Amino acid sequence: MLPADGGRVNSMPSQPVSAMSSKLCRQVSIESPGPLLKDCVFSFDVPVPDVPPTGARLRVECAGACYRLRKEVSQSSISSASSITSLNSLTGDVSTNVCLSGQGTQPSGGGSGAPGQSLSHYGVRDAALFPGYEVAGIVEALGDEVPLTSNIAVGDKVVVYPFEGVPHGYAEFMTVPDLQYLVKVPDSMPLSVAAMLPTGALWAMNTVQVAQNHILKRLEEQGDSGRVRVLVVGTGGLALWALRLAQYYLKDVKDKVLLVVACLRDEGILLAKEAAQVDVVQWNEDCYERVLIERTKDCCEGEVDVVIDFGTTSRSLHRSLQCLTKGGIVLISSEVAERLVPKFSKRAEERQQTIKTVDVGTLDQLKKLVDLVASGEISPPPHTVFPAEQAREVIRKLCNSEIQGRAILRFHSID
Repeated sequence: MLPADGGRVNSMPSQPVSAMSSKLCRQVSIESPGPLLKDCVFSFDVPVPDVPPTGARLRVECAGACYRLRKEVSQSSISSASSITSLNSLTGDVSTNVCLSGQGTQPSGGGSGAPGQSLSHYGVRDAALFPGYEVAGIVEALGDEVPLTSNIAVGDKVVVYPFEGVPHGYAEFMTVPDLQYLVKVPDSMPLSVAAMLPTGALWAMNTVQVAQNHILKRLEEQGDSGRVRVLVVGTGGLALWALRLAQYYLKDVKDKVLLVVACLRDEGILLAKEAAQVDVVQWNEDCYERVLIERTKDCCEGEVDVVIDFGTTSRSLHRSLQCLTKGGIVLISSEVAERLVPKFSKRAEERQQTIKTVDVGTLDQLKKLVDLVASGEISPPPHTVFPAEQAREVIRKLCNSEIQGRAILRFHSID
């Protein structure tokens, strides 16, 4: 609603800017869960942030569970905790094993893990969980310097693109310095779904599009009788999004692409079959490595041309390369590139294979993704919404793989 003088409404009527600036709001901090999963969720009262002159303040409705590794701030280090799922916890949002100070918990996928023993081959993550970088909410106020011609208005439903320096999203209010980082969400899309898009789904979209270019090139080289084999490793959030996106972007060549999913747990197999009509090979860590590689090649009808590896371990990448054909490409997240690529670059070069890292997608890709999900052309993976007050219980369930798909925390509700 515009004021009588035809100007822009700068804040929601019930929340004037001057009043909000002097108030406190709730913020949840999620730290690295220790072996006993205690004292990892904390709640604080923090000042409501001031509205940036050229930006906006959002009332956060939903936020996905996300983390950022302890390293320099960069766009490539942003990812979804439920999206990059370790091999031992393919159906949960956070790896079951959390290693702190040399201690680890028992792997859920089999094997042993004595305290003090490195469990890197099980995909143990030593990283803190930080407030959400997958944020969907309502524009509560606009800065004084925002032009009247802006396509973002107070009351709009939006998601936040994970720009460099994006503030914490596990709070009732957050700000963005520039409206370019906001993508409008249609009223028909629940904000719990929208909150899954900015990092995990966007990363999967960029990865699938990179894979698509290689797949089409291989098909062109092979001629009319060509067939490309694609292996997707993992059934966490990233992999589930990738399956849906691959079906969309490869629909014109679907008869020439064999899509196989490698997963560890039985629950992962069920999720993979629910997500798409694909073949599934189980990576049971109780088997010998040679057996797993041969099993994968049999399921893929030979060595594969493209691997989309959403695992986080040396073991996962080593196995992927063993299944990859000469001249093939394996795609991994840029988050783990610094740790993994130096270990395998020489081996890949010897076999004329390529290890390519993929960053989170662009702002334009996020806009396209919102349109695809809103139109129903791509269906979101399973997700469960929890009140923010239950964050402690949610983290416990995630760490024990008791939640399939994504977990979303809700701070307010307008859906």
